[in-house]
Amino acid sequence: MSKVWFVTGSSRGLGRRFVEAALGRGDRVVATARSTESLGDLVATYGDAVLPLEMDVTDKPAVFETVKRAAEHFGRLDVIVNNAGYAQIGAIEELTEPELRAQLETNVFGPLWVIQAALPILREQGSGHFVQLSSAAGLIAMPLGGAYQASRWAIEALGETLAKEVAGFGIKVTIVEPGGYATRDGKNPNPLANGHVSEPNPVYDGIRRGLAEVAGKQPAGDPKAAAQALLKVVDAPNPPVRVLFGQGFYPIIQQAYADRLATWDEWQELSAEAQGGSAGIVGADR
Repeated sequence: MSKVWFVTGSSRGLGRRFVEAALGRGDRVVATARSTESLGDLVATYGDAVLPLEMDVTDKPAVFETVKRAAEHFGRLDVIVNNAGYAQIGAIEELTEPELRAQLETNVFGPLWVIQAALPILREQGSGHFVQLSSAAGLIAMPLGGAYQASRWAIEALGETLAKEVAGFGIKVTIVEPGGYATRDGKNPNPLANGHVSEPNPVYDGIRRGLAEVAGKQPAGDPKAAAQALLKVVDAPNPPVRVLFGQGFYPIIQQAYADRLATWDEWQELSAEAQGGSAGIVGADR
């Protein structure tokens, strides 16, 4: 039985490849983007199997209306892919309030609105699968990525919580954590040249130079391969709550988690002291 997909951020990058892969195997897709102009070729190729809809994920009323329209059009929704997002680059000291708020509006509140709009539909069906695009940056932290990483760490927590809340309704949740993918001209996108960069403070120029030296130089993943991998995820009877796409960051993530465990272990004696005389009392004043 073919699936009905609802994909945000469908105009380019991984989102576009996800849409193409689903349509290519006979599924139907609601492809949303702030502008659907670039989706015309998909309509020409796949006809009524694709429904392109303009939607800005930060516009909550529009999100609810678009999800409702999508469900009414195809009669159901099976796979909800929260893909829309971007990276704000800048040192913590450099971030402006509007930049941070805009980052969270798109990367956290946007997916939240989609989930809240679609969840009642999936719950009534007794089935469905939320796929949340996160990032390897949702698991580790690097200089100049504070805003983006904060948004991805937040969505990791929301996604894992959602998985535990909706499992009893027959709904699945998978957080996809991609590494670098060749989404721009066959190369990894350079985070320092994508337009979402804070006004630089010269004291961080050394860090910026270091990032520029490695940006876009790691082996880039193939977006088409990522799309085929996602098909396997949504077809799996027991899909993972988390899955890395690409292998470049896996050793770094392994080390980061090993370091955290080692640090907590090293400071266990202090942790016990911090418990104080309220040991065993849940909810005691901290």
